[in-house]
This record gives sequence, C-alpha cells and structure tokens, in this order.
Amino acid sequence: MSVVSIVKRELIQTIFTRRSIRRYTADPVGEEDVKTLLEAAMASPSAGNSQPWRFVVVTDRQTLDALAEVHAYGKMLFEAPLCIAVCGDPSLSRHWVQDCSAATENLLLAVAALGLGAVWLGVHPEADRAVAVRKVLRIPESIIPLNLISIGHPAEEKEPRTQYDGARVHRERW
Repeated sequence: MSVVSIVKRELIQTIFTRRSIRRYTADPVGEEDVKTLLEAAMASPSAGNSQPWRFVVVTDRQTLDALAEVHAYGKMLFEAPLCIAVCGDPSLSRHWVQDCSAATENLLLAVAALGLGAVWLGVHPEADRAVAVRKVLRIPESIIPLNLISIGHPAEEKEPRTQYDGARVHRERW
C-alpha cells in the first residue's frame, strides 16, 4: 500500500472517529496542541477568503465554570480543561456562519487527530445563549459567538462510526 493510500485511509478514519466527547480527564491540553487546533481551524475555506472567524481560548477554571453555568447544554465545561469559542465578524462576510462552521469542523477533526475529545455546543442563533456567552467572555457587540467547543483528554471512549443512510441521497435530481 502506498504512503498516499495510507494517509487517505487515516484521514477517513479520523473523520469516523470524530465523536462528541463530553467527559474529560483533569490533564491540561498543551499549548502546542491549542495552536495546532487554531491553525487547523484557520486553514478552512471562507467565502472570498474573508476569514470572518475570531476565537476565544479559555483555560481559566472560573471562566470555564461560568460558561458551564450559562449554557444549558454545557455542563461538561465543568470538567473540560479547554474551551474554544468560535465567533464570527459579520462585517467581513455575510457567509460568516458557513465560514465559521467550516472552521469548527476543521478544529473538531484536528481534535480527533490529536487524540483529544470535544463536543460542539451551539450558541447562535439562540439569542439568550449569545448574550450570556458574550457577557462571560466580554465579546464585543459587533462579533457573534457561533459556538463553544469543549475540549480535553477523553475520559470516555466511543467506537468509530459512519451514519451513512442511502435513503438520504438523491442522484442527478430529487
């Protein structure tokens, strides 16, 4: 098997192993890994290369706990050693949601490739969540928090999977 074939298989395997992980060990995520995650996120495509994403990296325990308190589905942040808030600047692109979602998926795949675990916590378009997250993280009014990514060393294992469903696929026309 060629090196290219091995790399392709590893990439596909990373996609299948990317699962929502909500339980973490107490071990911190290293700064080199944090930078790699952000580099992966910023390597994503954006409309007109506008790069409307902004990121808030949170490792402070009080701030992580405050985020866990204000996000109805964010209780895993009480355990997580790291959260990255993915935010968008709508003044740079009307496609900021798509662009920041692509950045988020790149970040999540990088998490899996590094052997870390993560879960995507939606913020936008829930106005109450956006207001609460904006307040905790002191995000300016001109920037919109899209999501929070809870990240850490996994304290749970989930099997790789595909959720392929041929009934959802149409060819040539609906």
